[in-house]
Amino acid sequence: MANSYFQFKQFRIEQAACAMKVCTDACVLGAVAAVAGAARILDIGTGTGLLALMAAQRNPTATIEAVELDEAAAAQAVANFAASPWAARLYLHAQPLAQLAAACPRPFDHIICNPPFFRHALRSPDARRTTARHAANDTLSFAELARFAADFLTPPGRLTVLLPPPEMQEFEREAAAMGLFPATRLVLRHRATSKPLRHIVEFGRQPISVQKQDLPLHEPDSETYTSWFRERLGPFYLAL
Repeated sequence: MANSYFQFKQFRIEQAACAMKVCTDACVLGAVAAVAGAARILDIGTGTGLLALMAAQRNPTATIEAVELDEAAAAQAVANFAASPWAARLYLHAQPLAQLAAACPRPFDHIICNPPFFRHALRSPDARRTTARHAANDTLSFAELARFAADFLTPPGRLTVLLPPPEMQEFEREAAAMGLFPATRLVLRHRATSKPLRHIVEFGRQPISVQKQDLPLHEPDSETYTSWFRERLGPFYLAL
């Protein structure tokens, strides 16, 4: 059973009410997304509020908004925001992304998303876990995410997305159709010789040569975190 909370150095994530708990790849996304200099940041499908809180810690002046359609998760995120040092800069929209789009929000400088990604696997009998993990017509689709980013990013704005490699290929096709193209690609692996676990891709409006970097989480034949991981997660993890 997962812990009911995850304690970071500067904030605490209560997660008992959320279908998806804190996980390593999401923490890496929060640690590497290029949020420096962004005045307005949006976390789509915030769940516990993890990515929004990490953005608030890394960018001391940004206003960070988050959207979450699951009522219980939204309430949990609101509580986590309120208990953090950055409560005055964090805002939660407890609604589907389509409703936020209909309200025509001001453009964002950076959008972060760890979207539902199991597109062809058997769905969980837990409806809330399905919503959090499975991309489908009744959850957040890749096309909806790409369309929203294209409509509500500033001209130089960036979208950063975390997905497994096959699903990232599908998302990149949807993004290209909306005029969004990869700029950087981080390939997460358990170890240098392991198969790719996740891709973290930053998208912009101009097609350019993609900067790619392989990022092993652990040293060879060891559970020790790599220096790369320790450097980026050190500001967050108590054990680093």
